[in-house]
Amino acid sequence: MDPQLSPIVFTHPFKSETWKHTLLFSFQSLGVLYGQLSAAPLYVFGTVPPKDFVSDETAYGLFSFIFWTMTIISLLKYALIVLRADDDGEGGTFALYSILCRHAKVGLLPNDRSANEVMNYEAGSPFKVKVESRARRAIAKHKSSHYLMLFLALFGSCMAIGDGVLTPALSVLSASSGFGRSLSHIKFSSRESEDKKISKALKEYVPVPVACAILVCLFMLQHYGTHKIGFIFAPIVIIWLLFISGVGSEAMFAGLGHFSKKSIKITFICLIYPVLVLCYAGQASYISKNMHVEDFNHLGESVPGHLRHVFVALSLLASAVGSQATITASFSIINQCLALDCFPRVKVIHTSDKIHGQVYIPDINWLLMVLCLSVTIGFHDIMKIGSVTGLAVVSGMLVTTCLMSLVIALYWEKNLLESVCFLIFFGFVEALYVSACLLNIHKGAWYLVVLFVLSFTVMLAWHYGTMKKYEFDLQNKVPTEWLTDFSPGLGVSRVPGIGFIYTDIVTGIPAFFSHFITNLPAFHQVLIFVSFKSLPVPYVHPSRRYLIGRVGPREYKIYRCVVRYGYRDHIRDTDDFEEQIIRSIGEFISLEENDFESLTSPEGRMIVVGKPSIEGNALVPLDETQLHHGPEIFPNDENQRSPPGEISERGCHPVKIKKVRFMLPPESPNMRVSVREELQELIDARESGTAYVLGQSHLVVRDGSNFLKRFLIMTYTFCDKNCREPPVALKIPHAALVEVGMVYTI
Repeated sequence: MDPQLSPIVFTHPFKSETWKHTLLFSFQSLGVLYGQLSAAPLYVFGTVPPKDFVSDETAYGLFSFIFWTMTIISLLKYALIVLRADDDGEGGTFALYSILCRHAKVGLLPNDRSANEVMNYEAGSPFKVKVESRARRAIAKHKSSHYLMLFLALFGSCMAIGDGVLTPALSVLSASSGFGRSLSHIKFSSRESEDKKISKALKEYVPVPVACAILVCLFMLQHYGTHKIGFIFAPIVIIWLLFISGVGSEAMFAGLGHFSKKSIKITFICLIYPVLVLCYAGQASYISKNMHVEDFNHLGESVPGHLRHVFVALSLLASAVGSQATITASFSIINQCLALDCFPRVKVIHTSDKIHGQVYIPDINWLLMVLCLSVTIGFHDIMKIGSVTGLAVVSGMLVTTCLMSLVIALYWEKNLLESVCFLIFFGFVEALYVSACLLNIHKGAWYLVVLFVLSFTVMLAWHYGTMKKYEFDLQNKVPTEWLTDFSPGLGVSRVPGIGFIYTDIVTGIPAFFSHFITNLPAFHQVLIFVSFKSLPVPYVHPSRRYLIGRVGPREYKIYRCVVRYGYRDHIRDTDDFEEQIIRSIGEFISLEENDFESLTSPEGRMIVVGKPSIEGNALVPLDETQLHHGPEIFPNDENQRSPPGEISERGCHPVKIKKVRFMLPPESPNMRVSVREELQELIDARESGTAYVLGQSHLVVRDGSNFLKRFLIMTYTFCDKNCREPPVALKIPHAALVEVGMVYTI
């Protein structure tokens, strides 16, 4: 294959950001990203056991520790250095990993030479691999370094997900305990002994049910999306910050895709950092002078009595807002893992048509809610949950430091000494934090270990199974000549209509389709092989999305369409996807008459085709609304889709569905006769109907394989059977779906 490719342009919605947009994103980031930082004073001092405050100097020592942590880690490392290593506007552990995959060739998914040409490294691309350095050659040579980077990326992702489970439970339970203490000050009887019993009961039993109720409400709000939640929560955070006037995690970097780095940096440096320093300083001062007061290390005790009820209400709201940052970061991380084949298929809803990267994942949302509730009910202790959360946060920070040091050397191409200094300076500080957190493994940190083992196993097994399936497909594909030259001798007949063949390979004929033809010798008059290829970039511009080429001679009417997308694009779930592919084929046919080399290339010369315009240059779409008796198969609102595997419960009442038909453009008489005839054949085939052929894989482990391989394949098979089905993800109507089962011996 010799694709005709000009440089790909990857664009991001923040590239042309104005000051108006910066201020808008800064305002929204208060409600999404910095809610966690602003809610941290609720539990930072509260997670320290009262017995550890041996003197007033202890409070000042803790404040010094908090101040330098915020300054070194949050301000210096993240705000000033790590935010600069964005992946075209995207942040997070997998954003750093995708940069390394692109610039150091550390990706583990196997590709043949043709697939590499199609997917990534075209001449003139802004993401073309740079000149080989000694470090890059050493990393590319040793496969163990590739596995190490994948491990770091998966480990950091698991820690971010763990943070998304633990931080909401910690912050909300902290605020709810303040609510319980506030109720305990109320006099319920004239007898002091009875009041003490009631007060004690309120402190012990009120926080957990209140926290659970708030968490349920919080997770039920997630489907509104980052844009709306940011506007709802931002005023709460501003009022809360002004009220307390007084420590960060991965959420600031992982949530970069939802906002611009300029807005995040401005908000942190100008508002969040100074306000939190004042808050912690004031709280340390209060503790040093009031160590005789009950619950002196909780923020609520330092609030004057006449403002305590206001504090309780604001703290409950701020804790819910603070939880939003880690939940949003979890959605972002999992969406990136999905695109890079490191997480089972789940439904991803893009909550904004204008701003890419703002996603909501229903299945993960409810799973996080259940885990948060289990932590809150199971531990019901701020100190235990705090020790677990601390381990998750600092472990994620250490992973970011390791990957960032590689980005400095391999992507920024700085001196190796600078990379090593970054790793040693920040890595040493964070390694000390990790070792301190590990001392509390018996106090609750074991929960994070269990959560990590489960999530890491699922991610690793899915990546391993995907990799082995792709290797099998590459090894067992058949040449295109088998279909074009030998199929007539096998008595294969052509039937009316269009056949879409979905496959992972971009050259040759997939084994499952040759298996299908051997047993059922017939295929459609127009055949389109469709491949989705995820690039290690956030976005692929619509004008560079489709690669179209021929399979075999022109008279066979067999085409290949490679759909390229970034880990923030959402192209599989659009309702007009079939229409876009057919129109792209039409554009290819019209463009091909000026590309004579494509007519003589044996595998078919591929041409870049962008998303067709509304008017269309080759095929003009005509929308028709028809009455359909039965369940609605194609819902029109992208953000109101049915849950995975379900069909709308509207019964068999007649519903209106949109069907797109095509016609030749008005200037068609001026086209070459062969082009016009081929376009008309494409239109006629569309009118005859469409069928979709997918391979259904059944993985079987080869005899004599070791236990680890068997366990990973078994886990992959279990996840594959219980996750979202590909036909649903591709919006394929069941009546037009043909699944071809094949046994993959791994």
